Amino acid sequence: MHLRTLRAFVEVVRQGGFSSAAKVVFATQPTVSKAVKQLEDELGVTLLDRTGHRPVLTAAGAIVQRRALAILTERDDMLREIDDLRGLRRGELRLGLPPLGSSQLFAPLFAAYRQRYPGVEIRLVEHGSKRLEEILMAGEIEMIATLLPLGDDFDFQPVRREPLTALIPAGHPLAGAETVDFAALRETPFILFEGGFALNAVIIAACERRGFTPTEAARSGQIDFIAALVAAGLGVAFLPRMIALQRPHPGVHLATLTEPDTDWHMALAWRRGGYLSDAARAWLALARGAG
Repeated sequence: MHLRTLRAFVEVVRQGGFSSAAKVVFATQPTVSKAVKQLEDELGVTLLDRTGHRPVLTAAGAIVQRRALAILTERDDMLREIDDLRGLRRGELRLGLPPLGSSQLFAPLFAAYRQRYPGVEIRLVEHGSKRLEEILMAGEIEMIATLLPLGDDFDFQPVRREPLTALIPAGHPLAGAETVDFAALRETPFILFEGGFALNAVIIAACERRGFTPTEAARSGQIDFIAALVAAGLGVAFLPRMIALQRPHPGVHLATLTEPDTDWHMALAWRRGGYLSDAARAWLALARGAG
């Protein structure tokens, strides 16, 4: 059983097909298909149901996928430790960042990090915070930026804390208010972020503590589009203060959200007990200094 074979199998599952997996592992589709078939023959079980539009894990396949991810993660940890011996003259930092807030918080760090450690390659993955947490726990990346609070599976270093700001249509009765809370907005539709953004869970949980579930007018992952929807009178939206202030819109009034436990609290997180490379520790130190 070879690591290349396990990697091919894991990517077929992750990418949802042999063609997409072949591109990721830099091989041809027949090569990937042959590798998975060899793995099945070696284990004496069927790992993938190929009868549908995309391959589906069998019960045995789910076991092999879980074990394969653990093996590949251990292998990557080993390589990172070896890279550390080279004193950051080379290496790799696999970092996951969410779309919301990364340009403001982390773009300057990229430039500083590149200047200080030019031999370290940064491999960046971008998703919503919840998806990044899943990818981190699967061992695909070493560190992510995500919102607090986090579960016990993570260690973290705080980066920035900001109150939320409500984006209110100019024609709304509360458009002149300096502060608002969810009780005042319960009859107004909410414009939320698309699935995977941790901020959604913060907003919905706070509304439920107030005794209501907000009416959703729309969801989007694009900040400018969300602001445009607010300006068009579709509903209210919520952004961290530093982001809201950088995106002024003539049809949108900004009011500070005075709602308990709704601060946007960004942190850098990693697997609790997992190995952190010197490249990752250097990123943490740089972020700590910037804060």
